[in-house]
Amino acid sequence: MKTALLIARKDLTERIRDRSVFIYGILAPLGLAFIFNSVFAPIESATFHAEYALVNEDGGPIGDSFVQLLDGLEDDGIATIRDVSSAGEAEEQVARGSDEFANEGESAGAAFVLPAGLSERVLSGQDAEITVIGGAGTPLASQVAYSVAQGFAAEVGAVEVGVRTVLELGGESDPESVGRITQAAAHTTVPVTVEDTSASTRQLKQTTYLAAGMSVFFLFFTVSFGVSGLLEERKVGTMDRLLAAPIDRRSIILGKAITSFALGIVSMTVLVVATSLLLGAEWGNPLGVAILVVAVVISAMGVLGIVAATAKTQAQAENFQAIISLVLAFLGGTFFSVSQVGGWLETLSLLTPHAWFLRGLGDLQAGDISAIYLPVAALLLFGVVTGGIAWPFMRKAVER
Repeated sequence: MKTALLIARKDLTERIRDRSVFIYGILAPLGLAFIFNSVFAPIESATFHAEYALVNEDGGPIGDSFVQLLDGLEDDGIATIRDVSSAGEAEEQVARGSDEFANEGESAGAAFVLPAGLSERVLSGQDAEITVIGGAGTPLASQVAYSVAQGFAAEVGAVEVGVRTVLELGGESDPESVGRITQAAAHTTVPVTVEDTSASTRQLKQTTYLAAGMSVFFLFFTVSFGVSGLLEERKVGTMDRLLAAPIDRRSIILGKAITSFALGIVSMTVLVVATSLLLGAEWGNPLGVAILVVAVVISAMGVLGIVAATAKTQAQAENFQAIISLVLAFLGGTFFSVSQVGGWLETLSLLTPHAWFLRGLGDLQAGDISAIYLPVAALLLFGVVTGGIAWPFMRKAVER
């Protein structure tokens, strides 16, 4: 063990003097995390707001109910509603809203047109329609407008079905009774609702996701400085000196492993602290983060150990390590969330340590450290299996 520690000390001293470990282990991931955060963080914090034109030619209770719905959107800050006199004027405003070069007159992202006689047709059981005018240049505002109108129509339809059902079952059909039934149906609580529960607490903020993604991406480059040291020793001729010395061959491999582990732990620790202080990243429970960091470093050592042990030259090992690191990073979702894609790609991503590390951090957001047991187990399994495969090849690399 003492010999392994001496070899690791020598390697770490060389890496510190070389300074390349600072670039790959700290500066590059921190710089990219800062750049990506500057680009994507404003998108995450952006709020939707649109301007809508309203043509209300109805003047009846149905039209008034729809106006109240739009007033609620305006009170919530989602939309600004502007009354216009005709459908033609509404179309002109939507056209100006779609034209980015238009700078004269009021504009709108979309428009609602409530035709005359809308309330009368709905209350008499006839077909009725609300017209939504959308703009080619404002697709999001148009889609929201369509959804609002569609939702209102569905609610009116549900009230109509309820009233007709009561009447069919023998309810009184005089105007006063119909009005009372209609009011009761309109204010009935919806029996089935969709609620957002704890799923949001298991999702990383954009800043944290980018910081974690860049950290684990460059971790694979940082760890490679240690595991590829066997090839470097052979290239510069120092391997023969080590083999000539009265030391156990396993101590040489263990020394390189200690170097990789130390570089990975220090790099990840610095990045966790730096991104928390400089970017506001929220990694979660410190103990849970520490466990995940140790596990992902071990998995990275195992994966890259196979490459370093089977490559014939140092240049070949560096090329293979770069390719594998990039493929695993993209597949594991370090640049974008693979879970949003779903399907076979999401399933395939579970074959990467990156995906399990990010999943563990997401589970840690729930606040319970026990939630990371599965991701940690998966990461350690990566390390044990790949390390077990790499071990005999490393023994041969030392002995030959």
